[in-house]
Amino acid sequence: MTKLIIQIPCYNEEATLGITLAQLPRQLPGIDTIEWLVIDDGSTDRTVEVACTAGVDHIVRLHRHCGLATAFVKGLEAALAAGADIIVNTDADNQYRAEDIPHLIELVVHDQVDIVIGERNLRQIDHYSLTRRVLHRIGNWVVRCVSQTEIRDAPSGFRAISREAALRINIFSKYTYTLEMIIQAGVQGLAVRSVPVGTNPVQRPSRLMRSPGAYVWQSALTIIRIFLTYKPLVFCLGLGMFPMGISLGFGLATWFHLPALSGLNGLLVTLFFALVGLQCWVLGLAANLLAVNRRLLEELLVRERRAAVQPLGTQVRDTSPQTTRPNLDTEVTLN
Repeated sequence: MTKLIIQIPCYNEEATLGITLAQLPRQLPGIDTIEWLVIDDGSTDRTVEVACTAGVDHIVRLHRHCGLATAFVKGLEAALAAGADIIVNTDADNQYRAEDIPHLIELVVHDQVDIVIGERNLRQIDHYSLTRRVLHRIGNWVVRCVSQTEIRDAPSGFRAISREAALRINIFSKYTYTLEMIIQAGVQGLAVRSVPVGTNPVQRPSRLMRSPGAYVWQSALTIIRIFLTYKPLVFCLGLGMFPMGISLGFGLATWFHLPALSGLNGLLVTLFFALVGLQCWVLGLAANLLAVNRRLLEELLVRERRAAVQPLGTQVRDTSPQTTRPNLDTEVTLN
């Protein structure tokens, strides 16, 4: 029995959620059960009512707006608890075409791939400006280098995830999950592929990329943090090469008695940058030893998740008694 759960993170999506849900499939070849899951990220409109009216099977309600990454993670947890073998994540703004879901899950159904990313043709998306396309290409190149994957549309939220991959992925960012998930998957040796998908006409402007500068900054922080977490030795060795190079330059200048760099001043500058570079390398070695412990802890976490996320069908208290609720309504309070 193969169960597919299609999850949709939502924040004030009453205008477009109904359109998105109306196009989702209830039957697909090779899938025995298809269920829908909506993560309400502290919406203040009628998002939940729209979901209930459309027949959504599971709703996760966050009591305050926590961001896309947190909503995505809570959705994965609920989908695993509901017994999902495959999880498809899509957006509530109807950006992605539901008819592409069979292509998205095909490799996962046959156990050939752990994660499949829907690759959009940005040339056919009119609202993508030249600046955004350039940033998109640069970001994809960086993610491919760090993750050692061939993904060419890393920011795409249209993706299929196997149960094993969902158990292993740990999202730390509160901004977005898209880049971090691919980098983690590549570093952990999970099989990641992409398939071409189409897009629907734009329903509303993107809420994630409010400005190119903010998006680049947040994405850069995510990439650096993940690189430090999973490849600390490589990162620190590369970082230490910069002050070591400066130290070598000042050392040579002092040795050859160049003007303003000879004597005690040149020697002090040389030693300063040499110590900075050496500290970077020592930190890299220490972080690499800690990374071994982190891998062991991650494996224990995966085993704990496997034991904990048994299929559930419990009814959780309802804060809206007058509304008909889905079978599983989980309310999450985040401090």
